[in-house]
Amino acid sequence: MEEVETATVASATAAESTEEVTFKSLGVDDALIEACTKMKWSKPSSIQREALPPALEGRDIIGLAETGSGKTGAFALPILQRLLKEPQRLYALVLTPTRELAYQISEQFEALGSGIGVQCAVIVGGIDLTAQSVALAKRPHVIIATPGRLVDHLENTKGFSLRSLKFLVMDEADRILNMDFEIEVDKILKCIPKERTTYLYSATMTKKVKKLQRASVRNAVKVEVSTKYGTVEKLQQSYIFVPQKFMDCYLAFIINELHGNSFIIFCCTCSNTTRTALLLRNLGFSAVPLHGQMSQPKRLGALNKFKAKSHSILVATDVASRGLDIPHVDVVINFDMPTHSKDYIHRVGRTARAGRAGRAINFVSQYGVELFKRIEELIGKKMDAYPTQEAEVLLMQERVMEAQRIARTEVKEFESKKRERDDDDEASQAPSAKLVKRAFDQRSKGRGKGDTKGRGRGRGRGRGR
Repeated sequence: MEEVETATVASATAAESTEEVTFKSLGVDDALIEACTKMKWSKPSSIQREALPPALEGRDIIGLAETGSGKTGAFALPILQRLLKEPQRLYALVLTPTRELAYQISEQFEALGSGIGVQCAVIVGGIDLTAQSVALAKRPHVIIATPGRLVDHLENTKGFSLRSLKFLVMDEADRILNMDFEIEVDKILKCIPKERTTYLYSATMTKKVKKLQRASVRNAVKVEVSTKYGTVEKLQQSYIFVPQKFMDCYLAFIINELHGNSFIIFCCTCSNTTRTALLLRNLGFSAVPLHGQMSQPKRLGALNKFKAKSHSILVATDVASRGLDIPHVDVVINFDMPTHSKDYIHRVGRTARAGRAGRAINFVSQYGVELFKRIEELIGKKMDAYPTQEAEVLLMQERVMEAQRIARTEVKEFESKKRERDDDDEASQAPSAKLVKRAFDQRSKGRGKGDTKGRGRGRGRGRGR
């Protein structure tokens, strides 16, 4: 199998003295430098230092860098600079695996392009298709989309085309190029020009040649400024071995002990995310859930509450693990260990961003030991045990059990109300459905009678002749 030919930039380059390296020296336009200054980007990050020169020359880029390293700026600045020279609508497409990441990328594009009037459209699921069609009809400069919803518009929105596209970006490319989005990505690649510039960025980039070839990367520069599957140095990682039946108790203890910090708590299922958030609320903590079964407005609302610091705890599934840049996250707790080891890197990357310190605490039950060992092997590091005294932790058991009971009741009430709403929706649609069925039945009967009468008249006329 042939290897994709790439020019690899050695990570040693990133370690060179950076005092003299500025956005200006890298060739970034003054209007964009001013926007960077407003965003408090005083100097380029490692990935930006290495990626911007070849990107500004028009080369395709395969970028591998740790989370929180400024990847969005590394691909947004070259796009906006080319857009300055070649003003055109429907200029760039950015594909992301999650809705939340799409909104975040849009915010950064609009901030960086504020001085040049850049218009963006976010095309993700959970939002009305008609409203999105109107946004696309205005022909924005940049479309940020999840693959599935973009395909919906390519197939169903009249007049929408990506034939004039100049840039394709895949952020969190390892996730987009995997089997989850295979059909959608193939359809999108057929609808965009082959003559384009392509950027692939991720914290955990796959090296499988087929996947890179599917993305049609040509003569690419590979920029790698971190070790494969590494975590940042300022991230303090530890674990707690917790019997499954006491996990809630240990969680409450840790949050209480680290009171004053902000937390993202990762769970593996939507139901456990909701239950855990309710449990913490009943214990007096300001927690808000975020998962894929919530409506998009509620998901954005939860994220905004956490960003605004009105809630100090975000309990989330892996929809919050990719790319989200929330500077004030102090602690990441893996309440459920991730099934896929690489997801661990994305989860803990929500803290210790852009040179700041952070902490990751992993809850390892008797069922998660093997997963935990795989993660340690992946990152090449043995974690320290987080110091706890079981007797001290279990002093909270009675309060936690009461909170568990209330949370279970609230979950049942929520599910009951949801079923009622679904039943009401079906009932409201039922009359129209019945009318359609009745009209169809009458039409069928009418056709039958007409056919019989027609045949009867025909026979009668035949006999008369």
